[in-house]
Amino acid sequence: MYHPNIDPVAFALGPLEVRWYGLMYLIGFLAAWLLGHLRAKRPGSGWNPQELPDLITYCALGLLLGARLGYVLFYDFATFTAHPLEILKIWKGGMSFHGGLLGVMLAIWFYALRSRRGFFQVADFVAPLAPIGICAGRIGNFINGELWGRATDAPWGMIFADPNAGFIPRHPSQLYQAFLEGLVLFALLWSFSAKPRPTMAVSGMFALLYGVFRFSVEFFREPDAHLGFVAFDWMSMGQVLSLPMIALGVVLLWLAGRGKEEVRSQKSGVRR
Repeated sequence: MYHPNIDPVAFALGPLEVRWYGLMYLIGFLAAWLLGHLRAKRPGSGWNPQELPDLITYCALGLLLGARLGYVLFYDFATFTAHPLEILKIWKGGMSFHGGLLGVMLAIWFYALRSRRGFFQVADFVAPLAPIGICAGRIGNFINGELWGRATDAPWGMIFADPNAGFIPRHPSQLYQAFLEGLVLFALLWSFSAKPRPTMAVSGMFALLYGVFRFSVEFFREPDAHLGFVAFDWMSMGQVLSLPMIALGVVLLWLAGRGKEEVRSQKSGVRR
């Protein structure tokens, strides 16, 4: 099976080229805005739909800056040190999820200060809005024919046009990630957040599930050629960066559960 080799340029307006990769980000932001409206309209949400434009703008800027700088720092620091202007060319790809996550966390912190909310009050609201954007981004990777998987003899293995892929069947790992980190994560997190949860629980579930899904799918994804395996001769950079997310998710869920128990204890004490 051959990769469909889709033109990365969706359409052109004179000299301006609009690429599928950029459109995937736009789809992600629009999805976050629409889903945010649905969450804000839930009874007792504590949110007003009118707050969403500012919130999404903060997160979008944090995502784009963090994702690009994260890729530079985590994946290709030497190249960008030699050619610093390449950092600006985000339309060529080269965006790190983990860097984007750090950027969004910083944006949430700024927004929380401005809106006089707690950090996790904002983070718990934002977390379920992200997976559809993650899914769209991975589809963008697939369209670009980048970040392909390891060699396979599975019947759905794909031959990618990139000469670096070796013209051998490989796992379409971008689609695996779109499914797990996008659709499955969205379904689980949206369902989990549909009921009232203690502070930090939704953020913790997002960190844990994404970390587990990303760590797992990396076994099917070809490590970056210039990095290879970065730990124990089998762990990729994506797996190394996912371990802190898994640990953070466990801690946040534990703290959320502990806080819930303390509230219950206080209420029962009042009754007595």
